[in-house]
Amino acid sequence: MLKKERLLKILEIVDQQDIVTVNELITTLGVSDMTIRRDLDELDKSGKLIRLHGGAQKIANIEEVELSRNQKKELHLVEKQEVAKLAAQKIKSGDTIYIGAGTTLELIVNYVEKPETLRIVTNSLPVFEAWQKTEAELILVGGNYRRHSGEFIGGLTIKLLEDLKFTKAFVGVNGVNNDNMMAANTEEGQAEALGLNNAQERYVVMDKYKFNRNDFYNFYSLYNVDALLTNSSLAPDTLEHYQVYTKIEN
Repeated sequence: MLKKERLLKILEIVDQQDIVTVNELITTLGVSDMTIRRDLDELDKSGKLIRLHGGAQKIANIEEVELSRNQKKELHLVEKQEVAKLAAQKIKSGDTIYIGAGTTLELIVNYVEKPETLRIVTNSLPVFEAWQKTEAELILVGGNYRRHSGEFIGGLTIKLLEDLKFTKAFVGVNGVNNDNMMAANTEEGQAEALGLNNAQERYVVMDKYKFNRNDFYNFYSLYNVDALLTNSSLAPDTLEHYQVYTKIEN
């Protein structure tokens, strides 16, 4: 069996079973332990499955059940920390910044120098709480509180954001598919889109596992952002594909 055929077969098995072990793949495909592990590492780097200890897990195209913030915050933590550092490097003294909701965005504060020179605007309660430990000027945009994601959304949120202008905006996504930026909730997406529209510089902040994923609501286009900040281990073919839509920084 050629390598390309083997990789496709692995993806087919993972798609059918959701989770598969290395030993199962060895038995099914009749190849060595080392070959299977190398194949799984390659597929993980290209964002086509999630590597687990002793096996692999399917990446769902659309989340059947939206994970809560508490479920998400420990997922892929190392990758999120790397991307948060990239975002922090974009921040300059005197900036007025919109930061949307998301567990990666909550980490940006850990890597910012001289936060006392910044004005931070957010509709995310966890982001607000993280920045409370600093001397930055803080504005929390209220509205209808969505406990699942820890953010304020709805008509009041939109009304409050409409007249605010930012030097930079940082938002997260549930996934990107071609130029489409996806959110799980329409009102969340509308708030993120407004934050981006009102900013001079617009950044998407996401780990490598969000590529090639759909969700419920397409709220923005990658064509309209200045850069997508992601992991240094992003697969070359994924990098090449998404560079068509925006600048990729990793």
